[in-house]
Amino acid sequence: MGRTTRDLDGRIITLIGGSGFFGTHLAQELLSRGARLRICSRHPEKAWRVKPLAGLGQVQFGRVDVTRPETVAAAVGGADAVVYLAGSFSGDLDALQGKGAGRVAAAARDAGAKAYVHVSAIGADAGSSVGYARTKAEGEAAVLAAFPAATVVRPSVLFAEDDDFVNMFARLVAAFPVLPVFGPHAKLQPLFVDDAAEAVANALADPGAHGGKTYEIAGPDVLTMHELNERIAIAQGRKRALIDLPDEISALIAALPGTPINRDQWALLKAGNVASGTHPGLAELGVKPRPLVLFLDRWMARYRKHGRFGERLAA
Repeated sequence: MGRTTRDLDGRIITLIGGSGFFGTHLAQELLSRGARLRICSRHPEKAWRVKPLAGLGQVQFGRVDVTRPETVAAAVGGADAVVYLAGSFSGDLDALQGKGAGRVAAAARDAGAKAYVHVSAIGADAGSSVGYARTKAEGEAAVLAAFPAATVVRPSVLFAEDDDFVNMFARLVAAFPVLPVFGPHAKLQPLFVDDAAEAVANALADPGAHGGKTYEIAGPDVLTMHELNERIAIAQGRKRALIDLPDEISALIAALPGTPINRDQWALLKAGNVASGTHPGLAELGVKPRPLVLFLDRWMARYRKHGRFGERLAA
């Protein structure tokens, strides 16, 4: 986790979309800094594992649908700050990431919230043909129009021991001696989820310094998809044949139903996921990011042939 300061002590913070991967990690950071949380989503029960980490009365859960304004108003009423985390690669993206994000920001403004953080994504682009990237950018604009002092945070792909990113590749590496690699030269700048959580918490703690700004937050290392799979295989102690797929074949596979990657995800992967350098980053939010290699050897123990009882790998 981040700092042990209590700079958010007693503040009521609503997390819209707070039951997801990032939301539950952010909740832990905010609780450690004294905040009182409302974790709100369509399925708030997914975040119940946060309960034991909170003090008596420090966290509550709410069922919120961002397409239903009355549920949003109840969630943000009386909140000192709001964080918008809702997002998806499918469904009505405009309702969730575009105009819907703006409606939540307007509700927070009307409720008197003093701070607002909108979690977007690196690669947000209003001119993109990819619905995910386009609606992320449209959501940023809608949020800032409704709540000009909002902080926009664009994270790179997030990793953790319980993520669906590194673990997806880890399962494939463990299962197959020969592994095709989509977009082998695509560049990623993966960010440890707890570092992202600290960045958001710092923005909430000092809205005067960070409000109205857009930050791109990414990890310290840039890796290609091939390098990522290679590092995972090494950490598992496995020799794997990694077959770099040409873009034409990757695009064809992405167009088929039931494949590990869809068209939008392929387009985003091909474009890469690294900070552009045109916006301030983690340093300006007071965070020093930790690299994936710091954790990978320990996290991959369960994927080794004999798990934690196998031969210890060299550091």
